[in-house]
Amino acid sequence: MMRRQQRNQCQQSRFFYELLALVLNLLRLPTMPLPFSDQPAAPERIPLPRTASMTTIPPAGFAWLMLGISISLMLCGSVTFFIGFMLMPWVLGLVMVCYVVGIVSTVSMLGRSILCYAMAPPSRRKDIPGCSYER
Repeated sequence: MMRRQQRNQCQQSRFFYELLALVLNLLRLPTMPLPFSDQPAAPERIPLPRTASMTTIPPAGFAWLMLGISISLMLCGSVTFFIGFMLMPWVLGLVMVCYVVGIVSTVSMLGRSILCYAMAPPSRRKDIPGCSYER
């Protein structure tokens, strides 16, 4: 059971690490300007040789990547929300138990102080040396 949880956490952390590495790699690469129809045609540039690390992703691929990232984060958020939603009654129950324990403790202390005051023998005045009480 413990190994299964560790393996699941390892897979989740590896997934987020790979996702973050992919996003950072895409943001680091220079993007190619897209020609618009209202702009005049620019003079032809000499194409630079592409290496494996300098490949760019097309805009549609980038949109699909962002869609996949957002869906995966929404699903993780939904799972977290569901877990919190299922645990909320337990949390509220624990808070209510703590309130009840506090009320019972307070009433118990009040009752004890009232009973101890009522059952105590009448106290005498203590004599203080050097003071005289005149009646």
